Amino acid sequence: MAQDGRLPILLSSFMFLSMLWSLGGCHPHSAWARAAFNDTARKSDVAAEVAGYADVAKRIIDLAVFGAARNRSYRRLADFTDTIGNRVSGSRNLEMAIKYIYNAMTQDGLDVHLEPVKIPHWVRGKESAEMIVPRAKNLAILGLGSSVGTPPEGIEAAVLVVTSFEELKHRASEAVGKIVVFNQPFVSYGETVAYRAYGASEAAKVGAVASLIRSITPFSINSPHTGWQDYQDGLNRIPTACITVEDAELMWRMAQRGQRIVVRLTMAAKTLPDADSFNTVAEIRGWQHPEQVVLLSGHLDSWDVGQGAMDDGGGAMISWEALSLIKDLGLRPRRTLRTVLWTAEEQGGVGAQQYYNLHKVNISNFDLVMESDLGTFSPVALQFTGSDAAQKVMEEVVKLLAPINTTKLETHGEGTDISPWMQTGVPGVSLHVADSRYFWFHHSEGDAMTVQDPQDMNLCSALWAVVAYVVADLQDMLPR
Repeated sequence: MAQDGRLPILLSSFMFLSMLWSLGGCHPHSAWARAAFNDTARKSDVAAEVAGYADVAKRIIDLAVFGAARNRSYRRLADFTDTIGNRVSGSRNLEMAIKYIYNAMTQDGLDVHLEPVKIPHWVRGKESAEMIVPRAKNLAILGLGSSVGTPPEGIEAAVLVVTSFEELKHRASEAVGKIVVFNQPFVSYGETVAYRAYGASEAAKVGAVASLIRSITPFSINSPHTGWQDYQDGLNRIPTACITVEDAELMWRMAQRGQRIVVRLTMAAKTLPDADSFNTVAEIRGWQHPEQVVLLSGHLDSWDVGQGAMDDGGGAMISWEALSLIKDLGLRPRRTLRTVLWTAEEQGGVGAQQYYNLHKVNISNFDLVMESDLGTFSPVALQFTGSDAAQKVMEEVVKLLAPINTTKLETHGEGTDISPWMQTGVPGVSLHVADSRYFWFHHSEGDAMTVQDPQDMNLCSALWAVVAYVVADLQDMLPR
C-alpha cells in the first residue's frame, strides 16, 4: 500500500521527542516522552496504512454509484419485494424469501449456506374494530405481535382513554372491565415504544379487558403501525392492537368532553408452535486469515403488512451488494467477509441470538459486526461502538468516504441483531441515514418500494462495502 507522506511525519515527531528526552535525562518525563513517541508512531502507521486504500475505496464507490452496479441494489430489492411481498416470522412467505435469496446469492457467485433456527409463529387472522358510541365509526387497527385473540363474538366495552402509564395508575379504579386506549404523545421511538411493548400488561394489571395503543409514529395519514409486544408473566393476557394517531386523538377529545365511548373489538390472532427457519449466510473467504470475520447484516423477515422494503429489505440488499461489489472488482481481503441475513428480527432478534449462541465460541475471531436496520436513505455518518483505539482506526477508515461526503464517525453503533456481540466487546457499526421519515412508514402498509430511492441505496452500498473491505484487509484486527 502507498505510504507517501508518512516519513516526514515520523521524522518530525522523532526530532521533537528526542529533544524532550535530551532535556529530561533520567527524569520520569523521559518515560512519558518515549510512550508519547510510540503512540504517535502507531497512529501514524495506522493512518498511513488506511490512507493506502484510497484508490481501492474510490474504485468501489465508482462501481456502486456511477458504474455497472449503479442501481443494482435497488433493482434487487424491487424484484425481491414485488415477488415475495411481506415476510413475517413463521410464514410461508418468509420460507419463500429465504429460498429466493439463497438462490440469487448463489447465482451471484458467492459461497452461500443456511443455518437452521427455531422462530415464533404468530398469525394475525381477521380483525376489526368499531366505535359504536357516541357514533358509529370504523377504526383502522393492526393487532400487535404475540397478542391473543378475542372471543369469536368479539369484545364490546366502554373505553378509558389515558395519555401515560402514570395516568392509568391514578385512574386504575376506572379501568376495570374497560378497553384502555393509550393516547401517548410521540417523543422518540426509543421512549414511546414502551407503550406498544407493555401497554397490554399495564392495562391488564388494572382489570382492563383489552388495550388499544396509539401507533408509534410522529406522522400519520390514518395508518396503523404494528410491532411486537410482550406479556408480563403472571398477568391476564388481553387482546391488544394499535390504532391510528387520528383515532386515538379523536377518542381522547371525546373523553375530554365527558362523552361515553364504546368500542367493539374482534381479533382472531393466535400463536402456533415455533417454526423452522434459517439465517442466510454468504461469504468471501479471506486469503490470509479466513477464520477471522467482518460480519455485515440486515434482516430478511418483516411484518405482515406493506412490502418490508424499508424494514429491512434495504439493509439486507446493501449487505448482499457490498459483497457483490468486492467480488466484481476481483478483491479478496485478508479476513472473511460474511453477510448474514437474519430471520425473525422483528420478534426480538430471535435468529440473531441463536447465531450468536452457536458462534460465540469463536468470538475472538470476530473483528467487526455491522448492521443496517434503520433504512437505506441518504447516508449521513457511520455509528461506531468499540474501544478508543478501535475508534481511532475507524476515524481513518471513514476518511476514505470523502467522495460521497460521508466522513463523519459517530458514537453508539446499534442494532438488535449485533447487540449480543457488542455487549461482549466486539466492535460494531450501524448506518446513520437521513431517517426523519423512517417512522412514518415503519411497520405499516406504507413500507413499500415507493419509499426507496435508487441513488440513496447506491451510496449506502458503497459506504458499506468500503468499510467492510478495508477493515477486513488491514494488517491487524481492530483493538478491543
